[in-house]
Amino acid sequence: MMNGSLTQLRAVALEDMEDVYQWRNDDEVSLFAVGNSPLLTHVSREQVESTYETIVKMDRAENGVFSILDLEGRIIGIADYRDVNIITRSAVMGITIGDKAYWGKGYGSDAIKVMIRYLFQQLNMQRIQLDTWSGNARAIRAYEKCGFKVEGRLRQNEYVDGKYYDTVIMGLLRSEWEQP
Repeated sequence: MMNGSLTQLRAVALEDMEDVYQWRNDDEVSLFAVGNSPLLTHVSREQVESTYETIVKMDRAENGVFSILDLEGRIIGIADYRDVNIITRSAVMGITIGDKAYWGKGYGSDAIKVMIRYLFQQLNMQRIQLDTWSGNARAIRAYEKCGFKVEGRLRQNEYVDGKYYDTVIMGLLRSEWEQP
């Protein structure tokens, strides 16, 4: 269990998959989590259960998925890291606060900080990267609040609700995180 001031991250449990199923099939949650990617939204329970089976077999040195809990132990989202490069000591991370009652209250930023601490301290990363679509202003603000900087854009790389958006690529270096 990794603790923040508002959240805890722990290994994903089978019972978490019902919430994940609900979030993946909620249009608003899916919109902000993945834009309109049809491969990641509107999934069956079998697909979610299959995803869980994949998660428990993952090599934590390469990628990992955690449930985000509030301090009372209620699951409110999912955090992950992937694409670990052991040579450059870099990884890609992401979070989704799936329970909309927790949106805009600092839970996402807190979970991001917990994941950053884990990646830099436990996995000894040098660099963390993430991306989102330019229409997800709340996520961009949360990432910037946690120290991430916009490093680039893939122009009109996302198609969401009939409109093109940029993919915003952000990064955080260990030296930036360690600064007081």
